[in-house]
This record gives sequence, structure tokens and C-alpha cells, in this order.
Amino acid sequence: MILIADGGSTKSNWCQLDDAGNRVYFNTEGYNPDFVSTEDVAVSLDKNLPDTLPRDQVQQVYYYGAGVSSAEKAEKIAKAMRQAFPNAEVHVDHDLLAAAHALLGDTPGFAAILGTGTNSCVYDGEKVSYNVDSLGYFLGDEGSGSFIGKRLLRDYMRDLLPDGLQTIFWDTYKLERDDILDRLYNQPLPNRFLASFAKFAYDHNNISYCREIVVEGFQAFFKNIVLHYPNYQSYTFNCIGSVGYNFRDALAQVANEYGMKVGKIIRSPIDDLVTYHATYKK
Repeated sequence: MILIADGGSTKSNWCQLDDAGNRVYFNTEGYNPDFVSTEDVAVSLDKNLPDTLPRDQVQQVYYYGAGVSSAEKAEKIAKAMRQAFPNAEVHVDHDLLAAAHALLGDTPGFAAILGTGTNSCVYDGEKVSYNVDSLGYFLGDEGSGSFIGKRLLRDYMRDLLPDGLQTIFWDTYKLERDDILDRLYNQPLPNRFLASFAKFAYDHNNISYCREIVVEGFQAFFKNIVLHYPNYQSYTFNCIGSVGYNFRDALAQVANEYGMKVGKIIRSPIDDLVTYHATYKK
């Protein structure tokens, strides 16, 4: 039995795959090593793994996670996984590789993530061969949920939301200025907090302001990241993530503006990632 997981900063999607090819899906929290410790991950796994999962029978774990950008960060997650699955061989890698596996299989091309954060790469059919750093939610992550949420919060706090949105936003969240600043500067996981407001833009997509800030976020993603890939227009644009999927019409519009044909856009890579492992990792 093997476990395959795609872990974002907010949520991890898992699949239990047995020798007969049967699949059982479940979810846990996301484990970004920039924001959680080994102990945090171990406690969360113990709490959130299904009671029906025979942990001692798991032979291999393949965990692809947001923020796993170095061997040190991978080990922070792997150590907790080994505690949860004592008989398993644990593999921890970046969620960008999971995106490439899911979107492209063994075919070279371009893959992106647009969710809580953003990332992108050129993939050679086996590994990431070129990456323009997204720089995280402080400095970059253009086009992500946190980027859209930051714009919304900034305009809300400056009383700049148009078309009655100021009142709608208050009625939805009841957030005072001090509440927001406390969540951003004193509480854990501020990136998730920011990204949570992308739903507001989605729920009010019929209002021009909400459509515009999403389009502007995607334009910033292309201008500051995608355009810096050599010969980027020679690739199709393939993307995973809730933001890319939920706003796929706007994303396709912007991709076409920058001369990229749109390929595959999916919400979650887990199904295609499991297929990749079943097909190429036997």
C-alpha cells in the first residue's frame, strides 16, 4: 500500500492506493514548512488521518508540499511522516513537481500553480528544469489567493471598495482594522488568512471591481513571472489550483493576451498525480 499526497499551504489531498489499484481519498491540513514545525505536522496527522487507515501497513509515502524548496525543509515534513507511518519509505518533494507530473505526465512543458500562493516551472518530462521564483506572499505570489485577498483587504481598510462592496464586506466578515492587523502580524498562517478573501471576489464576480482585481492579479503574474521564461510562448499554459480553476475564464483571457495557448486547468492534481504514480512509478 502506498500513500500519495498533494499538499498546499491550506489543505492536503491524499490517496491511499493498494496493490489492486483501488483508491481511497481523504484530506488533512496543509503543511508548508515555512509556517509549521515537525511537531505541528505530527500532531495534525495524528488528529486528521482516517481511523480506517492501517498506518503500519503503509509501505511508501509520496508527499508533495508547498514550500518544500530545500532538503532541510523536506526533512522537517518527512520526519513527521516517518513518525506517522513507521514502516514506510517516505519521499517528500515540492508541490511544483506534483503539478508537473499531474498536468504533463512524462511530456515536457510548462506548469503553474495558482492557489493560496503561486509557482511555475518548465518541466523536462522528469524534473523541474527552470523556475522563476514567486518570492512568496510578502514580495510576490502575483495572481494567487493571497495576492487577491491582500488587494481586497487594502481597499477595504482604506474605504475604497466600490459598488456597495464596503458594506457587503463588513456584513460578511465583521472585521475591524485591529482584527485584521492582529491576524496578519500576530497570528499564525497569515497567507491563509489573506487567501481566504479570494472567495469574496469569486462570490461577487458579477461586480466589475471583483473581476478587475482578479484580471489585474493574473496580468501581474504573467508580467512579473511568466514572461521571464525563455520562449514562454512556445508552451501551452497548464495550471492547477483553486484560484486558477475558479477564475479560469479570466486566466484564459490573460494568457491569450500574452500569446500563450491554454492547455489543462484543473482544481486539484491528486487524481492525475495518482495516475502518474500508477503509470510511471510501478
